[in-house]
Amino acid sequence: MNDREIVEKLEELECQLEFYQELGVDFLVSQSNAERLNKKETGQLIHLETTDNQAGDEEAEWERLTRQILGCRFCPLFKMRTQAVPGEGNRKARLMFVGEAPGKDEDLQGRPFVGRAGQLLTKIIQAMGFDRQQVYIANVVKCRPPENRTPKPDEVKACSPYLVKQIELIKPKVIVALGKVATEFLLQTTRSMSELRGNFGEYRGIPVMPTFHPSYLIRNEGNKEIKKMVWEDMKKVMKLLET
Repeated sequence: MNDREIVEKLEELECQLEFYQELGVDFLVSQSNAERLNKKETGQLIHLETTDNQAGDEEAEWERLTRQILGCRFCPLFKMRTQAVPGEGNRKARLMFVGEAPGKDEDLQGRPFVGRAGQLLTKIIQAMGFDRQQVYIANVVKCRPPENRTPKPDEVKACSPYLVKQIELIKPKVIVALGKVATEFLLQTTRSMSELRGNFGEYRGIPVMPTFHPSYLIRNEGNKEIKKMVWEDMKKVMKLLET
């Protein structure tokens, strides 16, 4: 590694630390702590008694579900998409993040949360001691609404069965609902985010933590209190995962 690359790495690290400070992170996950979390997750998977046939059936279900999402025409959004965005991550994840719908970058790449909001979400996930590959990330609606508008109720109704099936297959221990659309669908409520965030709800027996969408943090970039509120929500999720 040459001097320029070292400087770039140091600058990147400095930016990351500044973000953690704004978020209100009062600790950095040590390697030993990260390994402990990973071992706990791995340990749970080791004890799953899954036969080859069961594993094969589940893989076939995932393949069928992905094909259905990519070819879906159940609502008018399919006419405007570049491609649908099924979701990505660990299909046995203990932690799942659910947003509302893909944006422009996601529509182009076919992956969830890869734009500015996605980069922010990745930093939050890392601050929690995880990599993106260890969690599962999806949206309620799988195709981009025009101009990134909020999905309409009929679009949510048409698309949400895909998310329901994903949750059924993954069986996460905790779901983080990112923003109003995901929170309203998972908790079946119309209460405001200010009322709901920070308090666990429940979706079919799975704890759900409503919190602000990363795009909301970006729109209020100068408001450090909002970032700290989100971090407080994530600390509650981490504590539940450790029990």
